[in-house]
Amino acid sequence: MTDSNDPRGRQLPRAFAADIPTDLTAGRAVELAEIYALDAITDAEREAIDSYVSGAPEAERASFNERVRQARETLAMSFTAEEEPPADLFARIVAQLPAAAPAAEAARAHTEADVLPEPAADELSAARQRREARRRPAGLRNWLIGVAAAAVIALGGVGIGAYVANQNDPFRQVIEAQDARQATVDVTGGGTATVSISASRDALVVRMKDVPPPPAGKVYQMWLIPKDGSKPVSEGLMDAEALSKPALVKGIRSAAALGITVEPVGGSATPTLPTVAAAPLNA
Repeated sequence: MTDSNDPRGRQLPRAFAADIPTDLTAGRAVELAEIYALDAITDAEREAIDSYVSGAPEAERASFNERVRQARETLAMSFTAEEEPPADLFARIVAQLPAAAPAAEAARAHTEADVLPEPAADELSAARQRREARRRPAGLRNWLIGVAAAAVIALGGVGIGAYVANQNDPFRQVIEAQDARQATVDVTGGGTATVSISASRDALVVRMKDVPPPPAGKVYQMWLIPKDGSKPVSEGLMDAEALSKPALVKGIRSAAALGITVEPVGGSATPTLPTVAAAPLNA
């Protein structure tokens, strides 16, 4: 089935067929990528998709593989060993899903139970799976794909999965690390610089407060000062706009301090002394 439009000209989502081979024949392989990535298909369906994709045009194959990669990467990044997801996450995901399809499936299962002999307890699951494989309705397939998409979106940090975005935000990872510590130093000319340091993350975050913009034709430049006394390493520039945003500096294990200087636009190869702010990084 091809895309259609409503009376006002808006494109409507395509409906899925009752089985995956039909979807593949209709050219919907890329739209099956999320349920493929989440393993929400049978072995036979996976083989059918693999066979189709292996012979598909390069552009279609690349699009399918990219969507599978994104879905799996999102899930892998979401479930780290550091934090447990909220206990009510599943309930919050389910609350966002359409209610009609699950209700229809429950009604269908109830009807089948009325007309089919009740299998033995140890055969119940297998019997239902066989019936499902033979007669999966298009509405249920659409619902399954909706579940897969909702799970990926939620775990990717959109809407109810916002906690994951926070967890995977590199700034928050440093600021909220268990070993994080802060140092606030004055900035010459006014304001302060707060440096949040995490040895476990090998990084720091710099946040400026009430610091005036650099003079015309100038920028602030950050430097890591190595412990061994070697040449300072530039870690980026901060113009007037960047002052309102946090700055992330990685690879701090070999550094003794963070220094900030005023440099010409474009930055300098070596710092122009004196520094306008300096924060020691050692505990």
